[in-house]
Amino acid sequence: MASTSRGAKYHALPTSENVVQVDSEVNADVTRDPPLSVPWDRRIGWTYFFLGCAMLLPWNGAHPALINATPFFLSRLVGSPMRTTFSSYQASAFTLTGVLSQAYFTVTSKQASNSRRVFLSIVILTGFLLLIFFSTFIHTNPSPFFLFVLFSSVWMSASGACLSTAIFAAAALLGRPYMQIMVSGQAAVGVVVSTVQLVSAVISVWGASPEAIAAFIADDGIGEGVAEEQAAQIFFGVSVLFMASTLAAHLWLTRQPLYKSTVGHTDMHKPQATIEDTEERRGLIAAVGPSASPSDSASDVLRVFKANFIFMFSVAYIFMVTLAIYPSITVSVLPTNPNVHPLLFSAVHFVAFSVGDLLGRYICAFPSLIVWSAHKILAISLLRTLFIPIVLLCNVQRPTAMGPPIISSDVLYILIMLAIGLTNGYGNAICFLSASSIEHNHRLKGYEDVDIAATLVGFLIVVGLAMGSLLSFGVRAAI
Repeated sequence: MASTSRGAKYHALPTSENVVQVDSEVNADVTRDPPLSVPWDRRIGWTYFFLGCAMLLPWNGAHPALINATPFFLSRLVGSPMRTTFSSYQASAFTLTGVLSQAYFTVTSKQASNSRRVFLSIVILTGFLLLIFFSTFIHTNPSPFFLFVLFSSVWMSASGACLSTAIFAAAALLGRPYMQIMVSGQAAVGVVVSTVQLVSAVISVWGASPEAIAAFIADDGIGEGVAEEQAAQIFFGVSVLFMASTLAAHLWLTRQPLYKSTVGHTDMHKPQATIEDTEERRGLIAAVGPSASPSDSASDVLRVFKANFIFMFSVAYIFMVTLAIYPSITVSVLPTNPNVHPLLFSAVHFVAFSVGDLLGRYICAFPSLIVWSAHKILAISLLRTLFIPIVLLCNVQRPTAMGPPIISSDVLYILIMLAIGLTNGYGNAICFLSASSIEHNHRLKGYEDVDIAATLVGFLIVVGLAMGSLLSFGVRAAI
């Protein structure tokens, strides 16, 4: 068959007699090189954009739906002693489960079908989002609701870990443009949901008098809960529809020749792959190496982790700093302007972080703006530590009365949140792109290390989130 415009060669389907011959001619050196030069396909690119959105929608990271719905969850926990620490408990349950799940799915990524993992994960996530959507119409006691949210968070965390490892590996095999648009999709969904929340907040508090705002603050942010409930219904209703649409898009993706020839062939020797799929995909590429055993995969993962430890530590630290203050501490920052409603201010701060996160990831669409050096990325990561004391200098609610905050400007606080999001998104993207780049990362032995490096970065993100959520208890205690 003819070559693509990028020089990728496709071969006719082999007969049963020469299948074994093709495999026998493959050696380790050949399999270290990309099987083909992947051309840019706009439809596939947009599919990975939406898969990136779906990956973050259940909150596999500093995410919108569960984090931005925090005001709704808190409104249902009025009267519960767990209300003040709910965000920390939820983040800890979600991220600790994510660490264990992500570790398992990362180590077993070479033995599992990426396509099947994506399908099953989206189905489970859609089911739990639907349950939370229904919960917005049901009023119950705070304790059962608290347990329900934690239970849902744990299952969504495990499913999200399965989904993310599969998408990370597939996007890395397709190359930098697909990886970059995937991480941009992760941030874009935050902007959309945050904007919906902001609009809902504006509608609900429009025309509120200074007296009503003062009463809201005096009651520890306890209102009637109507605005929060309506916003949550929109969040989770739209989320369910989006996840269902993404599932359909993924099913379309798995049938595309480009996907089969790059990602699909890695499933050929895995347990979930059918004989028919194996024969078809084997003919789409020039050669496919034998699959690794589970013990080989574990040793490869450990080898790539050790060689790329600076990248792994950097991305974990980036998200540790973020979760230490966002949203568990940042949601307790009140506006210094008495005419600004706290619900509206909180919604704006979510939008600021989400927009910054998206801009940080979008910057990486320009190769000249990408930092490839592991040590420079580490420096960027460590410098983000300064955001913790900076946020504490703002108008954070404290158990005991104190003097006026050092940072008393509401506009400056929103700009700080924009900077936190910007550095979070940029640091996340450059770690993914740099760690999985054969051209710029000499620590990779070859093409077979690309998807391992990408899934490891995803795993260390969850580790950083878990550490940050635990650190948030300490930051909260220091207030």
